[in-house]
Amino acid sequence: MKIFDPRDASTGSVGAELLDASVVRRNDRWWMYLAGQPDGYGATDIYSASLSKGLPLSAFGWEPNRDAVGKLNPLAGRDSSQTWDRDGGRHCPSYVKGWNPVKREWVERIYYAGAADNLWGPYTIGFLEWDGEVWVHQAAPVFAATEDWERGSVYEPNLIYHDHKWRLWYVAGSHQEDYLVHGYAESEDGISGWSEHKVFASPEMKMFDFCVRPRAGGFDAIFARVWVAQTTPPAETGLWWSRSEAPSGKLSDWSHPIQIMTADDRDWHSGPWKPSFQFDEQLEERALVFFDGLYRTSDPGPFPFAFTLGCLDIKLPLDE
Repeated sequence: MKIFDPRDASTGSVGAELLDASVVRRNDRWWMYLAGQPDGYGATDIYSASLSKGLPLSAFGWEPNRDAVGKLNPLAGRDSSQTWDRDGGRHCPSYVKGWNPVKREWVERIYYAGAADNLWGPYTIGFLEWDGEVWVHQAAPVFAATEDWERGSVYEPNLIYHDHKWRLWYVAGSHQEDYLVHGYAESEDGISGWSEHKVFASPEMKMFDFCVRPRAGGFDAIFARVWVAQTTPPAETGLWWSRSEAPSGKLSDWSHPIQIMTADDRDWHSGPWKPSFQFDEQLEERALVFFDGLYRTSDPGPFPFAFTLGCLDIKLPLDE
């Protein structure tokens, strides 16, 4: 199902590109944190959409947060963070709640990739943090490329907090070079002291966005395999599901993946990526998987495409 499409008046985007969803239930309401461009150009920022309070998780009814005149409200300003996320914008948000051992309190954060000068990177990773009233931006990123194999850019963060660790899966490299490698690192506070950056999935796999959620004493992951070359995508391009007893930083600890969506052109999207999913509150085998897509337009210029956000409603087993 299509949720947001800048060129479809039946959706709630009203001309804005809204994608990269991170979906979470907070305070008896389902929220979606998104990266987007209100007018289809310029530095991206992070916005929100929500379902009405008390409604169950659904693909229907998402309303972007707008001001009194209908303009999208960004979650936070850039006064402090503009040195690292100004002109290139904020991308691929990932909500996570975890323990801050320094403050000795639970904190809510939205991690994202920021770029100082260009929409296409290079990127570093930082976060917004909830102070009880508003989301607060930070003066510096907390995670940057340190290894040769990362080629100076880290982005597409996906995090969970488990067993006293902030656990981060991320992409390194760049689309322009057709080089995408998936990494993993962990930290006690999600800010500093990150472990060695390790390769989670090789460049040949072209893994994108390894999103992890707990379920029934184990953990599920949904990830994308993408194709950025100017040729027909191979059959393995699309969305995949896997499961593990623990949220391991080793791909070999996860079950043999099963493909749940292909890259077939469905008119309003093809080649899905950036999956974010949650399970139904009543049926633990039912998952709603939110994902990005794009389609070609007739616009002149170097990028004749529109970005969309969709949702896949699927039942996932508890074993392979």
